[in-house]
Amino acid sequence: MREFSTDKVIQVPQDLNTTDLLERQVERDPANTLFAVQETPGQWRDISAAEFHRDVKTLARGLAGAGIEPGDKVAIMAPTRYEWTLLDFAIWYAGAITIPVYETSSPSQVAWIVEDAGVKAAFCATTSHQRVVETAIRQEKLPTLLATWLIENDGLNEVRAAADHGPSEEEMESRRATANLDDLATIIYTSGTTGKPKGCELTHGNFTELTLQTLATELGDVVNPKASTVMFIPLAHVFARFISVLAVGAGSRVGHTSDIKELVDDLQSFQPTFLLAVPRVFEKVYNGAKLKAEAGGKGNIFEKGAHTAIEFSKARESGKVPLGLKIKHAVFDKLLYGKLRDAMGGQVTHAVSGGGPLGARLGHFFAGIGVNIMEGYGLTETTAPVTVNRPGLTKIGTVGLPLPGNAVKINEDGEILAKGVCLMNGYHHREDLTKDAIDADGWFATGDIGELDADGYLTIKGRKKEIIVTASGKNVAPAQLEDQVRADAVVSQCLVVGENRPFIAALVTLDADTLPGWLAQNGIDQNTPVAELAEHPKVLEHVQSTIDKANESVSRAESIRAFRITREDFTVESGQMTPSLKIKRDVVVRDFEVLIEEIYSQKDPNKA
Repeated sequence: MREFSTDKVIQVPQDLNTTDLLERQVERDPANTLFAVQETPGQWRDISAAEFHRDVKTLARGLAGAGIEPGDKVAIMAPTRYEWTLLDFAIWYAGAITIPVYETSSPSQVAWIVEDAGVKAAFCATTSHQRVVETAIRQEKLPTLLATWLIENDGLNEVRAAADHGPSEEEMESRRATANLDDLATIIYTSGTTGKPKGCELTHGNFTELTLQTLATELGDVVNPKASTVMFIPLAHVFARFISVLAVGAGSRVGHTSDIKELVDDLQSFQPTFLLAVPRVFEKVYNGAKLKAEAGGKGNIFEKGAHTAIEFSKARESGKVPLGLKIKHAVFDKLLYGKLRDAMGGQVTHAVSGGGPLGARLGHFFAGIGVNIMEGYGLTETTAPVTVNRPGLTKIGTVGLPLPGNAVKINEDGEILAKGVCLMNGYHHREDLTKDAIDADGWFATGDIGELDADGYLTIKGRKKEIIVTASGKNVAPAQLEDQVRADAVVSQCLVVGENRPFIAALVTLDADTLPGWLAQNGIDQNTPVAELAEHPKVLEHVQSTIDKANESVSRAESIRAFRITREDFTVESGQMTPSLKIKRDVVVRDFEVLIEEIYSQKDPNKA
């Protein structure tokens, strides 16, 4: 199949905008809890739709009183927290446009966004964020902002106080209601694995119609007023931002975790019913549980339980689960699966995975323990989801069907094209790039390679620009190998290399979180420096076995023939990864050029 579309399931009025999602919630049930904030560890205070709505309107009027006009751009530079969404809606209620800025952004990155978007004012979580913004403006000699309000230093009360000097309620209502589906809601700058970030212009329609179409599907059984989630991935990223808006539209209860180290405790006290995360989070949950079991002498039980969960999920997907498998599954549910669910709060039944391929193995494992991961696909340019698996419409290993109002097509060279209610207006100030990316028929070239099966389910094969062509002319999609190697408990990241080289090789990094437990089990001093571990025989043997297993899924010409373990992990801070945890391939290749050359300076492994 070359093309598949899903018709809209509802008609969304043209005069709606994102603020109407909140207005509908307040009208439907003002007492319904939309958010919860953690005031002390483990203690969450609920915030009703009415309370959230009142504060949003006060802040919006305060923004207007402080000088923010309709159409102005207001930036938010903060970690994931309740105030992020509070301010997002306040900016929209003021008739303004939100500009997200990753909290890890450098002054030069901030300067580019401030200048390109024409930011008039900014909210900063801390004084350190404020210093970055001020440094950016000073270094690039940009016009001074109207204000940089601090979230943690009573800055929001300063804005609330300005409401006394703001426009009338009638004018504020006009500001809120003026925007329609076609109007600009936000400019999200791609974190960018290459080049300067591009500003994706997303409309109120992108968020509002995509939300309402999504909730009208089977996903409405997962995200609804009885559901809840803890948000922990960056709200500056389109994935979390869309889910945040979706939750408001659904009336779901949302908590936030800024520090990932507190996530397990927060999940157990909050007890969410669904989660959203990137694949790396699910890998860490699996690997952490495996290492814990091995440390307690129960590694064999874990392996058998994991195998049973995977087989149970596969059998259920095929439509028939043998009685013997049902019995084994019930036994492991008490021995193992229940404990894993408890680690996630005990109430999670579904999760949404995006930002990269999850893999069929993990998908079946989690489905087998009672947590159905609905893998989806999208980009910043598509307001996150173009396609997603849904309850009753799931094929594990794929990223699902297009959401209502969306369509996907596979180009002649295998590239995925997308269009529909999800697609952005274009790139801010870059008509040239917009014309290159979106054709006359409205199809957006995603840059990803994929396949559609006979039922319209999409499978991602890798990035078009990341296809490696070896010296012998063999085309290799690195994602399949990288994902399998990275799934190992000891491995943090894997980067496959080999462009114009005689064979495929890889750079591998070690996972600082799981490594100590593995070292202890293997009789290696946990304080051994990573530089030594990178050459330790047992570590090398383990990584080699992981690579050997991954190589079984590809041809010999595509297999990893050699590898090196780096002395440090790839990080956002080093510029080697984006804030959404995608590897910047060109940066890593440049930074580890010497190590890569070392691989190829030796004789071809296995004679290539």
